[in-house]
Amino acid sequence: MIQDKIRSLLKEKNGILLAHYYQRDEVQEIADITGDSLALSIEAAKTGADVIVFAGVHFMAESASILSPDKTVLLPRFNAGCALADTITAEALDEEKRKYPDAAVVTYINSSAAIKAKSDICCTSANAVRVVNSLTQKRILMIPDGNLARYAARFTDKQIIPWGGTCPVHQNLSPEDVMAVKARHPSARFAAHPECRESVLALADFVGSTAGIIGYAGKMEGSELIFGTEIGILYQLRTRYPGKTFIPASENMICETMKLTTLEDILKALTIMAPAVSVPEGVRVPAKRCLDRMLAVG
Repeated sequence: MIQDKIRSLLKEKNGILLAHYYQRDEVQEIADITGDSLALSIEAAKTGADVIVFAGVHFMAESASILSPDKTVLLPRFNAGCALADTITAEALDEEKRKYPDAAVVTYINSSAAIKAKSDICCTSANAVRVVNSLTQKRILMIPDGNLARYAARFTDKQIIPWGGTCPVHQNLSPEDVMAVKARHPSARFAAHPECRESVLALADFVGSTAGIIGYAGKMEGSELIFGTEIGILYQLRTRYPGKTFIPASENMICETMKLTTLEDILKALTIMAPAVSVPEGVRVPAKRCLDRMLAVG
């Protein structure tokens, strides 16, 4: 079986397989660690593994390389990118910083290493509000997710300047989509990711990261949950809470690049030890400083 070959090669090469919650079921099933993007890189850095195989997208593999420069980081599908991360370039960020020279730059983890290197501090969807409120600056340039920025703005007295980027998977979920599913499941709770638009978040019983939604599913009252995030989360929800029912807010919430990686890709990457992702020191050091500042906040 291909799963056995992968596990054998991981053992032989002292490797660890990381899988994001949005990956294919069969990939999550054989992973050593599943989780949100940054949490995976942090956990991998704590291990004695020599090789990190990242079943995710490019910026995630970069984060692993930033935190574990001594390890080989393999991204089985090198063309697995992130539409949200692609909404901002280093040149565009420089131009925005010139417009707001007194603003702190808070960069969502869903961004390239080059963008992190030009930022003051990182954030995740789980700690964005805490990061913003930890800063002394009164003006905050939040990039690249405008929806996350607008969500954070609700919980601070600082001036939040949102970048215009969005995640297409979350942005395309409409209030009408949610209301239609709610009508069919009137007793269900609704949990949404903060990358969704404000009008969708207004309908939610819970707003949080992917890991946060999974945690909410375990402790919520009732047995039905409508979730507003990528449908790959279903594997974790059903595995952890088999007695509950989980309903996608939209069947169209599929990230195509997250679904690119197959077991065959992982096997090939381990066999030929490529493609590898490595962040140059000139970018890695300031990018790591940006991550470290966030980790210091908690």
